[in-house]
Amino acid sequence: MSREKLRPGRIEVDWKLVGRRIRVLRGFDMTQGEFAGRIGGSQNYLSTMEHGKVEIGAVILLRISREFGKPLEWLLTGEP
Repeated sequence: MSREKLRPGRIEVDWKLVGRRIRVLRGFDMTQGEFAGRIGGSQNYLSTMEHGKVEIGAVILLRISREFGKPLEWLLTGEP
């Protein structure tokens, strides 16, 4: 039996879109290093997040949400 049958209504996260939203939060006035420092991560990891190359863990998403005042739902789905 497939996972989809076991978990009806499961929502898939588009990590590229999550990365784009993180990039929007960072804006043009903040470097990746500065943003990463504010969330307790590295510049390299932030770059992989912004490019959608990694599934971002709950702790990092929560730190971004709290630090920049955006709901987790917005980070994950783009909806308020």
